[in-house]
Amino acid sequence: QVQLVESGGGSVQAGESLRLSCVASGRTFSSYTTGWFRQAPGKEREFVAAMDGSGNIYYGNSVKGRFTISRDNAKNTVYQQMDRLKHEETAVYYCAAGAHISTRTDDYIYWGQGTQVTVSS
Repeated sequence: QVQLVESGGGSVQAGESLRLSCVASGRTFSSYTTGWFRQAPGKEREFVAAMDGSGNIYYGNSVKGRFTISRDNAKNTVYQQMDRLKHEETAVYYCAAGAHISTRTDDYIYWGQGTQVTVSS
């Protein structure tokens, strides 16, 4: 069992940056793939980025070049640096852990409770 707790959300202006963190407790998550998803009101949960235990990374097309996922296995923590944020990226951001890199929510086993990111235009 893995518990995930996100933090770092908040309110920013368009063009500004935020850094999200997700701390895992329970079983070590170094061998898991960790991913970030987001969900805006009235929309489906959307894949943002994922990183597996070997360091392979995959980004959603809309965030390439602006978001950076990283992890510190010693701290059981995964990060997401989000630069040049856009108004339309206002959403609840979720951390997830699964067995392999995937853009599908069904492929992730564990989920955090989410952290709100609000980007004002």
